[in-house]
Amino acid sequence: MLTLRSHLRELAAERDRRYAEVAIEREKALMIKERADRAALELAREIQTYKDEKANELRSQIERERGSYVTQGDLRAEIARLEALIQPAADYAKSQAGRGQGINAAWTILVTIVLVAIAALGLVLTR
Repeated sequence: MLTLRSHLRELAAERDRRYAEVAIEREKALMIKERADRAALELAREIQTYKDEKANELRSQIERERGSYVTQGDLRAEIARLEALIQPAADYAKSQAGRGQGINAAWTILVTIVLVAIAALGLVLTR
């Protein structure tokens, strides 16, 4: 039969063995966590590097395209220059349209006078 001391020794040994196992598992878990942290940091670095590269590419593209866009002042000046070029043609078109309308009005009046004269002549001759 086991004595109390031998039983206590066995319990203490069992406790020590379990504590040792827990310490080993804790150490393994800590090593796994450290590896995961290192991997996460590396991934974060890669992501940040990628973001920085894309931001630099976008910045470069904007700087390249900046010179190809027209400012409002340049646009207004160009519009004024084009309007000045087109103005003589627009004035000519307006004058031709006005002249055509004037000629049409004159013909209308002339035809009306001739018709009234023929009608009046017809009345005079029939009496």
